[in-house]
Amino acid sequence: MSQVSICPTCGSKSKTKEKNGVIFYQALQDEEVLKKVSQLKNAMEKFKMKAEALEKELLTLKAK
Repeated sequence: MSQVSICPTCGSKSKTKEKNGVIFYQALQDEEVLKKVSQLKNAMEKFKMKAEALEKELLTLKAK
């Protein structure tokens, strides 16, 4: 995933890229923001599923 920060000149949410020590800002469009939110939701869901599976495994190990 790309870095997202606030542009110092316009104050909008922007993707940042660094090339040769110079930081470039590119404003995010609405479609890109929705895509990023969707990616984060999917990542959180996967993390939640893994955490629940590990929690169940831990309970079974404690029961033994």
